[in-house]
Amino acid sequence: MAERERFDDGEQLIDKVVFINRVAKVVKGGKRFRFSALVVVGDGKGKVGHGLGKAKEVVVSIRKGVDIAKKSMVEVPVVNGTIPHIIIGRFGGGRVVLKPAAPGTGIIAGNAVRAVMEAAGIHDIVAKTIGSRNHNNVIRATFNALANIETKEFVETKRGITLDQTSTK
Repeated sequence: MAERERFDDGEQLIDKVVFINRVAKVVKGGKRFRFSALVVVGDGKGKVGHGLGKAKEVVVSIRKGVDIAKKSMVEVPVVNGTIPHIIIGRFGGGRVVLKPAAPGTGIIAGNAVRAVMEAAGIHDIVAKTIGSRNHNNVIRATFNALANIETKEFVETKRGITLDQTSTK
């Protein structure tokens, strides 16, 4: 898993190559190879995106994946270096369970989920992949989970109450 830091539009972006796939097409003269690169890009402050770039060369496919990932960046709520609550993300046959962790725990997760969390700037989390272990399914399930996280402020405005109140009934 390669990691680089880029400077785009004055902001520092972390990009991580999660998986590179090589596909061979057999033709009369031999084999023609094509590559696809699954890439995660984040700013380390709560914004993260993913992309799948395809090309005849590895470097070009990584560059295309980074460009696609930059366009698909989403905001992730980070509270004290972790997520606010437990969430399950689903995509295809894959499920990803994300649990907040105490400070100092670190990122306890597999390769694909770890890349997303590091790029997003989440330092303490426990994750478990259930079902499909396909890199693409795992990353998309992780993004599904991150998209469905609700912060305390969001729930308060949705319900029209403050959550710090204690009921007297």
